[in-house]
Amino acid sequence: KPRKKKVSPLIVDDVEYVDYKDVELLKKMINRQGRIVGRRKSGCTAVSQHAVTAAVKRARYMALLPYQGD
Repeated sequence: KPRKKKVSPLIVDDVEYVDYKDVELLKKMINRQGRIVGRRKSGCTAVSQHAVTAAVKRARYMALLPYQGD
């Protein structure tokens, strides 16, 4: 049974640059525990996943996102 291809939130929102100040977009890329969602789950490309990871880590350092979930 062929699976439906996952579509990244970055493609849906037509994002060209992943910014650490865009907290709403980054919240879509972390799960309830506060972990960064992997490529297989999110549907991102490798390049965009690296950008998301760096942006989430910067946002955590700047206290825009929590290190742990609720």
